[in-house]
Amino acid sequence: MINLSGVQICFLAGTLGQGGAERQLYYILRSVSQLGIKPQVLCFSRGEFWEDKIRELGISVTWVGQHKTKVLRLFRILSLLRANPPDIIQSQHAYTNLYAAITARLLHTREIGAIRSDAIHEIHDIGILGYPSLSMPRIVIANSQSAIENAINARVPAKHLHYLPNVVDTEQFRPRIKREKNAILHIIAVGSLEKPKRFDRFIRAISRLRYLGKQIKGIVIGDGALRTQLEQQVLDLGFGTLDIEFKGRISDMAPVYRDGDILVSTSDWEGTPNVVLEAMASGMPVVATNVGGIREIVHHGETGFLCEPENEKTLTDNILRLIDDTQLRSDMGCRAREHVVGHHSLSHLPLALGELYKVVFS
Repeated sequence: MINLSGVQICFLAGTLGQGGAERQLYYILRSVSQLGIKPQVLCFSRGEFWEDKIRELGISVTWVGQHKTKVLRLFRILSLLRANPPDIIQSQHAYTNLYAAITARLLHTREIGAIRSDAIHEIHDIGILGYPSLSMPRIVIANSQSAIENAINARVPAKHLHYLPNVVDTEQFRPRIKREKNAILHIIAVGSLEKPKRFDRFIRAISRLRYLGKQIKGIVIGDGALRTQLEQQVLDLGFGTLDIEFKGRISDMAPVYRDGDILVSTSDWEGTPNVVLEAMASGMPVVATNVGGIREIVHHGETGFLCEPENEKTLTDNILRLIDDTQLRSDMGCRAREHVVGHHSLSHLPLALGELYKVVFS
C-alpha cells in the first residue's frame, strides 16, 4: 500500500442526514484517519444527524449550501479550496459528482465520484446532468457490481469504475441473546417511507400472515411522505398498531435488530442497502426483492430468500417459511452474520480505501 500519511482529501456531501450514504461517509472518515489522511467535509446541508458525530472525530464540516444556484455553489467550493487545494476531492453522492469533477479540473487535482444506488435511477433522477455526473469523474466508486454493470451499459467508461463495498460495524451490530420461546415474532422493515421502498407490499404481506393466524408483529422503522397513506392502508385492512407499528426514525438501530426476527426489504430498486447488511450482521435472515446489489449480499436459500418485486405471494410464502421453521431462521441468521463479517466488516475498509487511493494516484 502507498504511504497516504499527510494526504489531504476534501469530501463533498449533499446531505449529512440519517441515510445509508451518510453512514458510509462516517465509516470512511473514521478509516481514512487511521491511514494518516487529513480529511475535511463540505456539505450542502447543515445541522443534520451525522454532522456532530463527524466533528467529534476532529474533522471540520463546512456548509456550502448558502446558494441554490449550482454555479454559485461551485464558486463557493472553489473559493474555499483555491488557497490550499486538497490532493483528492471525493464526492459522496451522485448529484455532487459534477461539483467534485469540475473543481478538481480547475484546481489541477484529482477527484472521485460516487454511485450510491443502481446507476440507472441516479441518471434518471439527476436529469439532463445525470450521464455527465457519472461519466465525467475520472474515478467513480459504486457499492455493488450490479451498479457497475448498469453504468457500463449506460456508456460510462469501465476504466473509471471502481467497486467499494458498503461496510458495517460488526461490533455494534451483533446478534441478540436467544429470545424466549413462543414470543411474538417481530418482522421488520426499515427505510424512508417513499414510493421506491414499496412498504405497501410489506403491509399486505403482514396482513396476509395475520389472517393466517400467525403470531407476529410488523414493525416499520423510518419516516417520509407516504407515512400517513401507509398508516391508513393498515386501518383499511382491518388492523391496528398491535399488528403493524410505525416507529418513525430511530437513531440507534442496533437494539431494534437484536429484538427482531426477520428483516423484509420490498424495494423496486436499490444499491446495497445498509439496513440489510446491519440486519444480517445482527443475525437476522432477510426476505427481499431481487433488485440491485441485494442479490450480491442475500444468497437465496442460504442467508435469506429473494423474490421478484411483483411476486407478492412468493414474498409472503418466504416469510411464512421462516416463521414456521425456527431452526431454518436460526441457521440462516448465523450464515448471514458470517457473510457480513467476512465481506462487509468495517475492519476491511482501510485496506479497501488504500487500494482505491492507489488507483487514484497511479
